[in-house]
Amino acid sequence: MPPRTRGGYTSSAPRRRPTGSERRRRVQLREVEPATDRDPVEHPQHDRDETEEVFEGAPGGPIDRCILRSFDKHIAAKIWLGEAPLKLVNHGAKLQLWELGMERSRIYETVHRSGLASSTSCSHRVTSRPMLSAFCERWQPETTTFHMSFGEMTITLDDVASILHIPVTGSMISFSQPLHVDDANALLVELLGTTDVEASRETEQCRSPSVRLLWLRDHFSTITDASSDDDFMFATRAFLLHLVGCTLFADKSATSVAVVYLELFRDLSMVGTYAWGAACLAYLYRQLTTATRFEVRQLGGYLTLLQAWIYEHFPEMFSSSDMSYTESRPSALRWRPHVIPDSLQSVRERLDRLQISEVCWEPYVHHRAEHPFPDIAWYSGCIKCGQVVEPYHPERVLRQFGYIQTIPPRPFAPPRPDRSMLLDQYWERWTDHVLTDQSRGRRCQYSGSGESVAEYMPWYDRISHRIVQPPHLRSGFTTDAGSSLPSHTASTSDSTSDSRRNARALSLVRHVISGGREQSLDVLWGALNEVHGILNGSDETSVSHSTPSPAPASHSTPSPATRAFFSPPTFIYPPPASVDPPPASDDPPPLIVPPPPASVAPSAPAPDCTTSTTVYVRSKRKKKT
Repeated sequence: MPPRTRGGYTSSAPRRRPTGSERRRRVQLREVEPATDRDPVEHPQHDRDETEEVFEGAPGGPIDRCILRSFDKHIAAKIWLGEAPLKLVNHGAKLQLWELGMERSRIYETVHRSGLASSTSCSHRVTSRPMLSAFCERWQPETTTFHMSFGEMTITLDDVASILHIPVTGSMISFSQPLHVDDANALLVELLGTTDVEASRETEQCRSPSVRLLWLRDHFSTITDASSDDDFMFATRAFLLHLVGCTLFADKSATSVAVVYLELFRDLSMVGTYAWGAACLAYLYRQLTTATRFEVRQLGGYLTLLQAWIYEHFPEMFSSSDMSYTESRPSALRWRPHVIPDSLQSVRERLDRLQISEVCWEPYVHHRAEHPFPDIAWYSGCIKCGQVVEPYHPERVLRQFGYIQTIPPRPFAPPRPDRSMLLDQYWERWTDHVLTDQSRGRRCQYSGSGESVAEYMPWYDRISHRIVQPPHLRSGFTTDAGSSLPSHTASTSDSTSDSRRNARALSLVRHVISGGREQSLDVLWGALNEVHGILNGSDETSVSHSTPSPAPASHSTPSPATRAFFSPPTFIYPPPASVDPPPASDDPPPLIVPPPPASVAPSAPAPDCTTSTTVYVRSKRKKKT
């Protein structure tokens, strides 16, 4: 007789233990108060029209919930309520356990033709948990962007192509329907040459249509070029499945990979026709979206892409570069991954105080000679990886493309996965769906300056959650003199403070220096005038760059930064008249050298014979024979 479940139903399948997430959801459901009849006066929203959606502000923002509609379930909302769980980041750095040597050159040639060869060498073995967790807390699913204190940023297709050197154009990765366990067993038998018993045992152990990475290595890592053609095909498919399971499509367990990706390697000659970069980005978007829910404790996806993106755009905060790097290699190899010693709270506060001048908006300028900018990065639409469909909005991060940021249009919701055929057709005609020149707007006057229109920041303050760490939970919190913010925290009203002006000036100088000799004198002089105006406390946007003019004289007391920037250099050696007599030593007395006679230089004016030049000569010690 089949066993009887708690609900009274019978089932022939063995009972499965609930996961940790399911148990937490049950506890949350039990803690919800039962619905009771209450006075409608206590709930004024009952008096409104039922068809009208009402969005109220949240602690710390957003004030206008028209964009971030699911913010109540976001981890940042729980942080403001005093809950701050730390996400446990898993990584898939197991590629070193299955290396392709000279005896497996045939497999490597196939992997190289697939466009995934760079993933075998550029994966980071070390990930920084506080850094990745802090950025994950700033991810907003509705916009698929990071909401920083100064605006939105995201990982673009240009970032994927530059960091990983994998193709971002080609066919979308599509699956007709989700794969069941029986179908997964049949696929393993057909494409990997396993037996029915081995396939069933492996999927039962994973309790899903997946296989363990260790199982793939144990069964196929010993196959070499001397093996038969069938074994070569099986081993190549197994290695590619192991590769994407460790990198592009790593799940939160980091121990298994879905069998459904094996269908992509059925025809090895077609592996290089897929847009692996777009699929990897869509998968990472979904993993970041899942990790923003407060009941989730882990983060999946290709964390090398996320960590290298942080290193590229925030080099002064987190990165440590590799001096042996060359631009012909993936930019993920530019950095030496390390675990930062800061805590999660410390990283949150650093990101809350982050300024525009500390961001590298265009990090791949020197990379363009080897790898030009991909035009598909301007594509505005949906990207997908099988059943995962995510929106892609380059119009929300125009500053990362060197353009002035404007108020973007409302983000669109992704279509249902069952309309995959329409998405594939939309992607194939991506040239018809790129941002037009009118949508891109104007380029920034200085490369990488991160400019935005005047109305952007007031709009962003209303719809975003800019500050993640609550003021009363920050380090150094004080309530002296009625202040509710720590003394080192800069508010939005301090935009004209000395620190922001100095940082802005240094940013302009840095970008001008990086431009090299290709810039015109007008641009250099305009930048100098703008730096002068910033350091004197004038409005940054009101500086004129049209006519070069000398620096205006200010009757007010200049700031220390202004004096340091425009004051003449201080020489190390003072003039001879102010030189003090040398201290007593064992050296011989100085020689008094008279000025040269007038016959030495007839055309020069007569020298002043009333003074003489003093030269100190240090005697050389004789070597002992």
